[in-house]
Amino acid sequence: MKYYVTNFTDTSKMAYKYLGEDILKGFDKYKYSALDTSPFSNYVMHPFWNTVVKAVPRWVAPNMLTFSGFVLLVYNFGVLSYYDPDYTASDTRPGDLGPIPNWVWLVSALCVFGAHTLDGIDGKQARRTGSSSPLGELFDHGIDSWSTLILPTGMYSIFSRGFYGQPTLSVFGVVFLVQFCFLLSHWEKYNTGVLYLPWGYDLGQIGMSLLYLITFLGTIDLWKMTLPIVHLSPACFFTICLYASCVLSALISVFNVYVSYRDNTGHNRTFYEATRPLISSSVLYILFTIWALYSPYDILEKTPRLFYYTCGTTFSNLASRLIVNQMSMTRCQVFNWLLVPLLCVVVLIFAIPLGAYELYFLWAYCLLVTTAHIHYGYSVVVQMADHLGIYSFTITSKPPKKQT
Repeated sequence: MKYYVTNFTDTSKMAYKYLGEDILKGFDKYKYSALDTSPFSNYVMHPFWNTVVKAVPRWVAPNMLTFSGFVLLVYNFGVLSYYDPDYTASDTRPGDLGPIPNWVWLVSALCVFGAHTLDGIDGKQARRTGSSSPLGELFDHGIDSWSTLILPTGMYSIFSRGFYGQPTLSVFGVVFLVQFCFLLSHWEKYNTGVLYLPWGYDLGQIGMSLLYLITFLGTIDLWKMTLPIVHLSPACFFTICLYASCVLSALISVFNVYVSYRDNTGHNRTFYEATRPLISSSVLYILFTIWALYSPYDILEKTPRLFYYTCGTTFSNLASRLIVNQMSMTRCQVFNWLLVPLLCVVVLIFAIPLGAYELYFLWAYCLLVTTAHIHYGYSVVVQMADHLGIYSFTITSKPPKKQT
């Protein structure tokens, strides 16, 4: 019996039709094309996921697995934000919040590992139940684009921003590079037609799970030291390695696009058409970097987690739209409307002395971006499900079409 995914209720009337007919027709022709050459993924993670997915009941929808993994990450982000809103709790200096409760590190390890496992088995569950569709891949990668914010910002609560930790600007750089590498992977497919899965994705998430687990078994004091030979703190050494791996991944993506042009295996777009997907994200990070470096209120130092979240959520909206264009083989938009209010806010805070009111503008933009992004994601999922004649979050046999 072939299975399909179904909604709990018909909520299509609440959704806005973001996808034009050209995009929907492009999804009708879509075929999954990805290449995973990572030895760790192929010889460790995939055999593990193949075993785990057998324990999942066949009535559990793949999209529900994807969404459940994301909920775990959001919960972990919320817990760490509560106990460590400004990355000082692990510093244990006088006047700071004090150490984060030790159980939080175990919860973090389980949440990251659980989310990674659910993300690894959702596609296998789709093939196992015969419910594979472009909607599943779109939903999966759209959520992944938001996770690129949650994962690195949570991890730096271990190190804090004290003497043995990392400054807020350095963590902002990490978030930028992780998200930029994610964007380049889909920009790569936009131009080559093949999604080359980065080697560091699975290694990074397992590494983060182990980092949390080691912190739980020991204490945060494990990381307050200077490493021999390199004479760096663990936080600094880890950050340098992360920077290096992201740069290497970016160079590989650019090289793969170059090879597709050289061998005439990709779409061979003009330079402008090929780089259109990078314009909005470049403007986004230029504006946020200017805001971080020259803020009169020193906004990044005072509210780093809110700043990271707002920037990362805006990025997720840009990346999700690229994924839609990449999968439907349609032209990527050159400018995202969410950048207009961002530009207005950045200009305003430098034109008028706002003092602490600058924080209110960050909150306002954060709420705008979050609302807009959730509405976009919800509407696209509903519209795609309606177009494909399938549903979203439970599995049932496909209902017969109505006779007209």
